[in-house]
Amino acid sequence: MIKVLLVDDHEMVRMGLSAFLATQADMHVVGQASNGEEGVKLALELKPEIILMDLVMEKMDGIAATSEITRQMSNVKIIVLTSFIDDEKVYPVIEAGAFSYLLKTSPASEIATAIRSAAVGEPVVEAKVTNKMMQRMRTSKEKALHEELTPRELDVLQLIGDGRSNLEIAEVLFIGIKTVKTHVSNILNKLDLEDRTQIAIYAHRHGLAK
Repeated sequence: MIKVLLVDDHEMVRMGLSAFLATQADMHVVGQASNGEEGVKLALELKPEIILMDLVMEKMDGIAATSEITRQMSNVKIIVLTSFIDDEKVYPVIEAGAFSYLLKTSPASEIATAIRSAAVGEPVVEAKVTNKMMQRMRTSKEKALHEELTPRELDVLQLIGDGRSNLEIAEVLFIGIKTVKTHVSNILNKLDLEDRTQIAIYAHRHGLAK
């Protein structure tokens, strides 16, 4: 029997979840909390295996509660169940230790599946959240790439983003055309790009062009 704790500030949500989970032969709701502070207290007392955690609550939000619970209970699996997929909600709660992330619009069957999956160590993340995480990873990788450029290569990157030709870049930086071409080649290799157009797009995407 999987022991589940519900933490949500909406009574109707807790009642609905409790009623549904009561129909699952392998699950048992051991308690309900209306805010994060109460959720931490009940988690320590009742020692559930799974916690369904809302994010926006009074006294202590779901992010803070998740952080405190996972700090004191390493084995518990927290499934975020929320209406929010904002960056300021998603990433902090995952960093705080959330195991899975679902939206309240998820079908009841998917919530039950997520609980069973978490119980055996398999996380379930809402597709929209997964897409946001992948995009952030790609952006972080790109940012790390241009940080590998030398100061002069970064100057060339910015000027390409501004639409300058090799000749104009050479004149602005007081260097030779051959040196400019060498810098451009280095930028293409370091950023894994194919041509000057991609360099210009990269510069604008990262706010490096005027």
